[in-house]
Amino acid sequence: MPTSAAAPAHAAVAQTAVDRVAAAVRADILSGALAPGSPLREESAAEHYAVSRHTVRAAFQRLVAERLAVAEAYRGVRVTSFDRDQVIALQQLRAALEVEAVRIAGDRFGFGEEWPESVLAPARDALDRLDAVREREAQGEAVDWLEVERIHADFHRALVAASASPRIIETHTALGSELLLFLLHVRPHYTLGSLIAEHRALLDELPARGPSALREHLEHSTRLLVGG
Repeated sequence: MPTSAAAPAHAAVAQTAVDRVAAAVRADILSGALAPGSPLREESAAEHYAVSRHTVRAAFQRLVAERLAVAEAYRGVRVTSFDRDQVIALQQLRAALEVEAVRIAGDRFGFGEEWPESVLAPARDALDRLDAVREREAQGEAVDWLEVERIHADFHRALVAASASPRIIETHTALGSELLLFLLHVRPHYTLGSLIAEHRALLDELPARGPSALREHLEHSTRLLVGG
């Protein structure tokens, strides 16, 4: 009969396996290797990762909780896809959080005034990291678009952090993986250069125009995605 110490150890191993499968499938989704709407099959995943179907099921449930996948009766689990209504709904949520965060920051620092560099530095750092990716691209290195998506998300998180509003920051952070998946849909509409230029212009406009500049930025990306 297993000892009391063996049970927690077994649970830890099982959890590690769930983490490993979830991380692998998450990476395939966010890189685009698994296209939106692709089915996620328990049996084939269990064979591929050499784990039980129970482990795969738990990993898939985690991805559903992150909104990277959807589970439907009689259809199983599939990779999340964004139709027009879903794109608009997510952009409205982003605007509610991000635009309000910038408004709060503007109230703290004054619109038309010089914002503290310590507040803008995290967003500038994200853009500098995107510049580094572009330099590597110019030298012939393939662009890791998942890295670009993560840095892009860091830029927007930095704007939200400028509000110093814990609940807004917490709610925006919870978008996490779903926002990365959304940015995957934005990718075909931008070159790396145009993405950087647009976000540098936004950052330059924030101290003077604040919420209006960010709202226009989000509306522009929405129009690109829904075609109008």
